[in-house]
Amino acid sequence: MLGNKEKSWHPVKGQIMTKWAEEIDPKIPLPEYPRPQYVRENWLNLNGLWDYAIRKKNVKEISKFDGEILVPFPLESALSGVKKKLKRNQRLWYRRYFYVPEKWEGKDLLLHFGAVDWETEVWVNGNLIGFHTGGYNPFSFEISNFLNVGQPNELQLVVYDPTNWGMHERGKQTLTPNTAFYTAVSGIWQTVWLEPVNKTRFDSLRMIPDIDKKTLNISFSGINILDNDTISISVKSKNKEIVFHDGKYQETIELKIPRQKLWCPDSPHLYDITFSLKRGNVEFDKVRSYFGMRKISLIKDNKGILRLALNNEHLFQFGSLDQGYWPDGLYTAPTDEALLHDIQFTKDLGFNMIRKHLKVEPARWYYHCDKLGLLTWQDMPSGGSIIAGIVGMILGKINIKIGRLLKSNRTCFYNELEKMIENLMNHPSIVVWIPFNEAWGQFQTKEVTDFIRSLDNSRLINSASGWVDKNVGDMKDIHAYPGPDMPRIEENRAAVLGEFGGLGFKVQNHIWKTKIYWSYRKYKTKQELIANYTDLIKKTKSLVKQGLSAAVYTQTTDVEGEINGFITYDRKEIKMSIKKIATLNKSLYKKPSVKKKKQMKK
Repeated sequence: MLGNKEKSWHPVKGQIMTKWAEEIDPKIPLPEYPRPQYVRENWLNLNGLWDYAIRKKNVKEISKFDGEILVPFPLESALSGVKKKLKRNQRLWYRRYFYVPEKWEGKDLLLHFGAVDWETEVWVNGNLIGFHTGGYNPFSFEISNFLNVGQPNELQLVVYDPTNWGMHERGKQTLTPNTAFYTAVSGIWQTVWLEPVNKTRFDSLRMIPDIDKKTLNISFSGINILDNDTISISVKSKNKEIVFHDGKYQETIELKIPRQKLWCPDSPHLYDITFSLKRGNVEFDKVRSYFGMRKISLIKDNKGILRLALNNEHLFQFGSLDQGYWPDGLYTAPTDEALLHDIQFTKDLGFNMIRKHLKVEPARWYYHCDKLGLLTWQDMPSGGSIIAGIVGMILGKINIKIGRLLKSNRTCFYNELEKMIENLMNHPSIVVWIPFNEAWGQFQTKEVTDFIRSLDNSRLINSASGWVDKNVGDMKDIHAYPGPDMPRIEENRAAVLGEFGGLGFKVQNHIWKTKIYWSYRKYKTKQELIANYTDLIKKTKSLVKQGLSAAVYTQTTDVEGEINGFITYDRKEIKMSIKKIATLNKSLYKKPSVKKKKQMKK
């Protein structure tokens, strides 16, 4: 039964909604464990109804709140129960109370935020705990010294987010939504949770497979580790233990994987792995995770053309552009089932890849890609501005205001880029990093590419998707609408079509209420739509023969005023036959099956 607080919550009406909006439990929305690749047994979900207030930016303290907001849905979303815009001269305040279980007394307590957009202050029981800047990556604070065990504890957040009035990373968010730019997202938009840990514990984990050596290379960092501490590792394949390691704690360990089973879209095999940190017979920490054995690389074909390869075999990667927006939750999917839906839908359409466009998703999104077998190209959310970027490149180091703004923005960019890669490093589905899209905030392309390579040399880098190519990275990427087209073949980079298509069809009663409905091409009937999509795929197939290594179709779903999705924004109406689209899409990368002739009886 819901309490009176939960009964008071309801989504704000006025726009289309998904079916999952009706399934939300306002007592604990999104109750699933938020970090499936780094699992500890004990945790406490803090999602639910919080107090909120919107005040002028210069206000330092408040005594009254405006009402309640459903966390983790962003302020501007219908599912927050608020659906208000945060202006550039305002800040968003949050408050809730929580109890710490008595059995956690004596533990360090980590307060985790999946993501908060953009600049955050955190207070516990009137004490300033810390600051965080960046809207896309998880962060945490150790708060045990500020808690009252057995009594209510007050948690407050103060959030500032100027969206497109700032120079920071914001993806496609804008305070004035239009065409291909969408409603802003402010404040908490991923799960908030508590985790009790011992003072001696693991701090981070990195796993890099090497299928050529049949090994898994593991790197650790820990807190309060002593010389005689030990670590045990158990690897299981389909619940059967295949590797066990027990020995002195080391920062790096190489495990041999016997009879390795490779991860690929057709067979996304995952190994379960458990890490235990001990001092004598006392276990201080235990973490469960998983990994996949796979390799992404560039290999020349028999014509000498450089192509993308998965597990040392050529594989044309065909994906859909995925914006990760929802009509009711904006950046936040209503439920985990909804989050999974779009990935499964992409797989059902016959794609073997997703380009996650200008957004970083919650960890569970990548977990679903790992489980289902969807290769992922991960964009860095864009920031800055095209004009400022061009001016900055022209002015160089001239010490004027725009130059200082760019320097500050670049520091923010590098920080968030590094955190994104570190947080997503272990997901086998991610095979490509994309730092820049269509010159939006693009700068120091070679330096950024080298920086990514220093963080992760196990994946490919698409340095600039579309527009401004600086002759660096592993791919030459062009955009062509509706296309298709391909860049010229190069000796050291693969040719890819980073965006094409954008065929639009408006489905009445399933559209976002806005003044302009936009797509690269518009069709009046489904028959016209499928005919033109069929033609696009046939043309793409001829480009694959000429050396095209990958292509990304725009896009998975309609988004606000954009009507070029395979499915409507509310995910209720599919525009073309799934079976027919899947057959077309798979024809780009699936080898024709060879039927064996039956031997005639003598």
